[in-house]
Amino acid sequence: MALLGVRRPTHEPRAHNFVRQVVSLAAGLVEADHAYVRDGSVYFRGAAVPARANLPDDQARALSAEYLDEPDDPAKENPFDVALWRASEPDAPAWPSPWGPGRPGWHAECTAMALSIYGSSLDLHAGGSDLRFPHHAYEAAQAEAFTGVTPFARAWMHVGVVRMGEAKMSKSAKNLVLVSELAADHSPAAIRLLLLRRPWSRSWSFDAAEMAQVESALDALYSASARGERGDGDLATDAVLSALRSDLDVVSALDIATDAGGAAARTLIEVLGLR
Repeated sequence: MALLGVRRPTHEPRAHNFVRQVVSLAAGLVEADHAYVRDGSVYFRGAAVPARANLPDDQARALSAEYLDEPDDPAKENPFDVALWRASEPDAPAWPSPWGPGRPGWHAECTAMALSIYGSSLDLHAGGSDLRFPHHAYEAAQAEAFTGVTPFARAWMHVGVVRMGEAKMSKSAKNLVLVSELAADHSPAAIRLLLLRRPWSRSWSFDAAEMAQVESALDALYSASARGERGDGDLATDAVLSALRSDLDVVSALDIATDAGGAAARTLIEVLGLR
């Protein structure tokens, strides 16, 4: 991240440091009848969550199963209820709770961390588009049920996933292309532009051949920044910033800046961290 010029976040929470807060979240939701206890586990009432996410039940059920939310668990009152707290089997990781030894549910971990650090609501919640449902949908539903504050996030930024061919890059699939590998032959600015030069919400497939195109575009932008403006420099700079404000349209901003040159190009280099 430092190599790419990404600033460190103020907070880097780890779920195992927030187990007590997950227990408090689960207890509060049980008290408000948004959750119930079964055999040492606590389940959030999630029947309404698929509709909140604008998903038909069959699609939501398939995603719930894919992400191990166990819609067929016989302990549940509804297939779309999810575990806030799971009773632990012997020899499995466990922490104490009012319901016995157990561990946090996945969605509850993030709900508790977000509420503990940022309070009852967020201006912007980002994450991969593959987390839209069930993870983010349940995180928001749990937070709103616990605090009574809506919406939990005033804006969502679900970023497109990166694929290798047709498969999503992931550690489990062992098909990752690491930044450290790319950095052996390409500048950090080129890697940044590779990631930024596309609609942010659209998934895409990595192609090593694209690096040559990106480096050519970056060289053209640098050259444009060193020459005088073509036309009105203030108007061109405003057009670059307007494109970025329009759903982060980096593609249009890059075209405008490279064509106009001068201050417009320098502004885009500064804003996108391409120095």
